[in-house]
Amino acid sequence: MLERYHRELLNFLTGQVKDRDTAADLAQESCVRVLAVQQAGRPVFDLRALLYRTARNLLVDQHRRAEVRRHEPLDALAEEQQPCAPAHWQPDQVLASRQIVQAYVATIEALPLRCREAFVLNVFDELGHAQIAARMGISVSMVEKHLVRGMVACKLCERRLRGELDRPG
Repeated sequence: MLERYHRELLNFLTGQVKDRDTAADLAQESCVRVLAVQQAGRPVFDLRALLYRTARNLLVDQHRRAEVRRHEPLDALAEEQQPCAPAHWQPDQVLASRQIVQAYVATIEALPLRCREAFVLNVFDELGHAQIAARMGISVSMVEKHLVRGMVACKLCERRLRGELDRPG
């Protein structure tokens, strides 16, 4: 499937970096990262969008590295106390992200079975109300009620995570 977008992506990247070899390297790295996401079992709803977002992120990273090399002496970099990895890879950020995901998963799992089924079909499988109703053998109105209940539960989870529900008043 990635082959379908490779040439298009390569042309886009060539226009961005003005160097066909660098663009080819970035396109290949983008494909490798998208394949890693797919092999990890995470659902990819829009392969082309993920591929382009990955390529853009690689472009930004490349630009930042070039800026650092151009403006800061190597000694200044060694003296800085910044972490080597991006913030979202730092252990405390990883833990916080996991806790947030676990809170949402627990919230969704706590929904009644039919409500959870409708919610998952809509949010994760991206099915429309009529498709869910047909699949579950219920009315569209009932699907809407299930989805509202799921969204309210997730909104409450979000507010709990922000600490808004723990404050008095």
